[in-house]
Amino acid sequence: MKHIVLTGGGTAGHVTPNIAMIPRLRELGYQISYIGSYNGIEKKLIEELGIPYYGISSGKLRRYFDLKNFTDPFRVLKGFHEARRLMKKLKPDVVFSKGGFVTVPVVIAARRNHIPAIIHESDMTSGLANKICIPSAARVCCNFPETLRQLPEGKAVVTGTPIRQELLNGKPDRALSFTGLTAGKPTLMVIGGSLGAAAINDAIRRILPELLQDFQVIHLCGRGKLDETKKSTKGYVQYEYIEQELPDLFSLADLVVSRAGANAICELQALKKPNLLIPLSAKASRGDQILNARSFEKQGFSMVLEEEQLTDAALLDAIHTLYRQRDAYIRSMENARQKDSLQIILDLIEQYS
Repeated sequence: MKHIVLTGGGTAGHVTPNIAMIPRLRELGYQISYIGSYNGIEKKLIEELGIPYYGISSGKLRRYFDLKNFTDPFRVLKGFHEARRLMKKLKPDVVFSKGGFVTVPVVIAARRNHIPAIIHESDMTSGLANKICIPSAARVCCNFPETLRQLPEGKAVVTGTPIRQELLNGKPDRALSFTGLTAGKPTLMVIGGSLGAAAINDAIRRILPELLQDFQVIHLCGRGKLDETKKSTKGYVQYEYIEQELPDLFSLADLVVSRAGANAICELQALKKPNLLIPLSAKASRGDQILNARSFEKQGFSMVLEEEQLTDAALLDAIHTLYRQRDAYIRSMENARQKDSLQIILDLIEQYS
């Protein structure tokens, strides 16, 4: 039986693509182990799936001054020794890394033990952890064609991000039953998220009277961000967070307004949902969401409205324009080169294991 070690952690975005791969890896007969941090978000998510989980020491590698910069290198060194011992103990055929600082010792230890490691970079430009890992990787998967120019020739391949297959199996009638909305009227889904959600949430709520003339609205606004004054507004439903019913809500949506996190936009592309991206401002991030959004705009997958241009009139106009042009966006997504991201990555894993 082939044995694969999955690694990735620190945020849900570094874990959910690994989770999306697990059912297919099991079908292919792989023994699966997971290496993450001692108590990161990945530990709970993976142990719930019954996958053997191994924690190692992890430290953050920062580009700015912080007192922890003096202690975290020792945590990373400890993590490397722990990862090297795990490689010798587990003897995997291949390692797949989704990113996060915990993966750095794992990928380097894999190379030291002559185990091929495939890493995945979600954003157009590599984060610091993946930059460190790239020399030790056998292959680098990425989401954007522009990323290929930044990586060693012959090492990188555009794969897209594996998404949870259950997202593809939603039913609009179940969404109508769950939300209490009606069939026959276009549905706009707004994903405010948790990071920097206020700007999108506030803008959507300000233009609700105009929006509801033409659309009904499903608003995922983030924890603690419900607006009780809008609770009984006809045609508008809001939720802090949705998990089980998310595939059904996506299936009902005709349009989606979203931030431009890499996993989120890859899900929208796979679902062929015409979308308006409002990337997180460069003032609040390293600017990766802006680059992600502009790449999807260039490929014809998305319309983009940057936060600095986010006015009520601009948002309302963009939503109506997107709806009128929705068929063109759907065609572009249907013609995307990476038709099945999960299968492309599984083929790479099979090649190296």
